[in-house]
Amino acid sequence: MTDTPTPPATAEELRAAILERYESLSKRLQQIARYVLDEPNAVALETLAVLADRSGVQPSAIVRFAKTFGYDGATQMQRLFRDGLLSGAAALGYSERVRQFSETVDGSAVGDPAQVLAEFIEGNTLALQNLSEIVSARDMAAAVAMIDRADTVYVAGFRRSFPVAAYIAYSLHQVDKKTLFIDSVGGMTRQQVHAISDRDLLIAVSYHPYAEEAVQLIEDAADRGAAVLSISDSLVSPVAKPADLVLQVREAEIRKFRSLSASMCLAQALVISYAFAASQTEKRPSALRPARNRSTE
Repeated sequence: MTDTPTPPATAEELRAAILERYESLSKRLQQIARYVLDEPNAVALETLAVLADRSGVQPSAIVRFAKTFGYDGATQMQRLFRDGLLSGAAALGYSERVRQFSETVDGSAVGDPAQVLAEFIEGNTLALQNLSEIVSARDMAAAVAMIDRADTVYVAGFRRSFPVAAYIAYSLHQVDKKTLFIDSVGGMTRQQVHAISDRDLLIAVSYHPYAEEAVQLIEDAADRGAAVLSISDSLVSPVAKPADLVLQVREAEIRKFRSLSASMCLAQALVISYAFAASQTEKRPSALRPARNRSTE
């Protein structure tokens, strides 16, 4: 007889447990895990039938998922997220507002350019509002510290992610941070990253369906001991799991076109925060500057 696991007592503990055990879950339970991580407000407020429909599984699978983490059923798991909403400042209606917006836009005919512009403005406004909810101050501070510690920052993003990565690399150059942009011209991805070491940082930007080049690049960097900062749309994506830190971005999707507004906003905030922190460090007397925690072996 197997022991029943002790259920996590808070939504944050459950989130950590899901991330820790994600790889050991079945594909169906992984599907639910991703929905729980990405849509905590919906998990808190919706019925089991609605959650099953939106996550693409049977209600019994959600119950099985909850029991896997030690709960008697789905209701007990949902209560954790509900308590978190009631005690915090999260935007209760974000997921539902996005869903209603998408249904309204997708169900209407394309109008004049001004209408299309208004649709993109509204969708991106929702995504930007959500960005402040899912990227914490602690994670932003940790990301800035990773950039500051690195001897060289390698930046990569492929296909749709390319503009975000290019902007990060360009901006870091502008603030005099040693940076190498992995643009893969001529199929030279491996050659461009061959010198990465445990003194460096890889910033990788990738969204579903996740470029194979990005996944391989992150694995290679991690094998070489480099720190990895991923910017992705899920905490359990293939580019997130091997990373030391993940900054999650959920972009707007308007008429099946996914935006990059929230990602660019995050990129700007990240680089400007680093530039400010670096300028403050330069102003300190050298004796007061914190020593780098680097191995000398």
